[in-house]
Amino acid sequence: MNWPGKADCFKTIQAPSMGTLRPCREESVNFDTTENMIIEGDNLEVLKLLQKSYLGKVKMIYIDPPYNTGNDFIYPDNYSESLNTYLQYTGQVDDEGRKFGSNTEADGRFHSKWMNMMYPRLYLARNLLRDDGVICISIDDHEFQSLRLLLNELFGEENFIATCIWQKRYSRENRGVIGDVHDYLVFFARNLESYSKCRNLLPLNDHNKAVYKNPNNDQNGLWQSVSLSAQGYRPNQMYEIIAPNGTVHRPPEGRCWSLTKPEFDKLVEQKRLWFGADGNGVPRVVRYLSEVEGLVPWTWWPHDEVGHTDEAKKEIHGFFGKEEAFDTPKPVRLMKRVLHIGVKPTENAIVLDFFAGSGTLGQAVLELNETDGGNRKFVLVQLPEPTGTEELKTIAKICQARIRKVCQKLIEENNNKLNLDDGASLDRGYRAFRLSESNFNTWNSNATQESKLVERQLELHIDHIRDGRSQEDILYELLLKSGFPLTTPVEVLSFNGRSFHREGEAPADPNALKKVQRELHPPELNNEVSVYSIAGGALMICLEDELTLELIRAIADLKPERVVLLDQGFAGKDQLKANAVQTFKTKGVASFRRV
Repeated sequence: MNWPGKADCFKTIQAPSMGTLRPCREESVNFDTTENMIIEGDNLEVLKLLQKSYLGKVKMIYIDPPYNTGNDFIYPDNYSESLNTYLQYTGQVDDEGRKFGSNTEADGRFHSKWMNMMYPRLYLARNLLRDDGVICISIDDHEFQSLRLLLNELFGEENFIATCIWQKRYSRENRGVIGDVHDYLVFFARNLESYSKCRNLLPLNDHNKAVYKNPNNDQNGLWQSVSLSAQGYRPNQMYEIIAPNGTVHRPPEGRCWSLTKPEFDKLVEQKRLWFGADGNGVPRVVRYLSEVEGLVPWTWWPHDEVGHTDEAKKEIHGFFGKEEAFDTPKPVRLMKRVLHIGVKPTENAIVLDFFAGSGTLGQAVLELNETDGGNRKFVLVQLPEPTGTEELKTIAKICQARIRKVCQKLIEENNNKLNLDDGASLDRGYRAFRLSESNFNTWNSNATQESKLVERQLELHIDHIRDGRSQEDILYELLLKSGFPLTTPVEVLSFNGRSFHREGEAPADPNALKKVQRELHPPELNNEVSVYSIAGGALMICLEDELTLELIRAIADLKPERVVLLDQGFAGKDQLKANAVQTFKTKGVASFRRV
């Protein structure tokens, strides 16, 4: 498959991101303990930044991208300046803002522009999926065919699962030639063979259970009878069955029995055949309710099962008092159906939505976990598209506000219960991050070679940390670049020149981390410095401006696998750098880097 601009898509994919994700504690809920995330930013840049840390770790991706109706939000053509365009759009740089626009049908490359926007994002998203992962995409007729072709190329036709039809409206509209009443949900597996081994069934509801009866007081409980015949002809399934009243039964014309004779004989021994209340009916198999694990999903999803657009608007209305900038939102019940298909409750699974909108998927994750004790975690990515309102100025802010309200509602409904009955903790929060320029000044290879401009770039690299960036900003950029997820446990250790202790603990606390006793040397060591211990000490990061040999030795004595120190902390002391290299090498540190 080819289209105008496809070659540029690969350039876009291969171009590294020069951005970072800055933590926003004040916008988060339970930042230090939650494993959920909401990221504000252009999803193309965010997907690039997540490649190393989340490669092959996401169980399910759901997205509801722009349908390309001609009026909906679309991303820019100039992908080579994606981050710069985003920064201008969000006012993070002083240049004249570049605007994102709509894609009208008058454009000669109406479909190509949409495919150029989607292809790099789907390519990068595929990398994040686990081998048994699955992606589900909502779409309508405008780009359904284009989407299928893109997914066939990126995922392979052999990994197609199904296209489900969602009845999004329940009332007839008297406009157009034929009324539009449905959307599609396209499912593809990362590897269909792996996904099929862990397929998920839908839970039984009261309507499903109502067909199970117990007219004969069977000790095994409620049951129903199901057909014993199957379509087709198989010689070993064409035997005669003799009913208790002597009637001989043969498979209906064009069909055979669904079981082989030995399998049938086992059912006879177990008394699991049903010939009707009077014994004169055709043979059927008894299936007990206790044996039914769930229902196989169908491709037809009626509104009474999974909700409709009016229901979704009322859900948003319930949070904000009015429908905030959403004409066709998705209902929470629809997202729960998607999650039931993609993720088992018992899995410690990550669910990603990089067109998050108002955060419906995040709400569904939180509510399902509360109901079935699941351990699903969400990562939501949303562009700060303006809403035209004063209170919640962007859709990204609406997403955050909605999830914050859902968390508070769940706490209130469960009387501040923090744990499930089995002792598992409930995650009612999210970490907020915002896409921004890297914390480190980067060399601009496109700048003109005038002496003054070159001199200016050299000056930037004397102090290569951008103004206004905190240690925590730098920490999370290093986590991403080191391959650690953004929710990796981080412990802050304080060094007083003599020993390490956890931040907030007295150094003499007997329960403190392993202490490294050393003589107190220079007086300046009376000021404590912080060291970040990542993933139980696997990675140690120190971003202090003044490093000492005592601190370096103390870090080395903890024997981490990797160490990262701030280069300017050495203050040009080459001897100290050489000692650091040898000290870490002697203690078996596998990797030591300066940034």
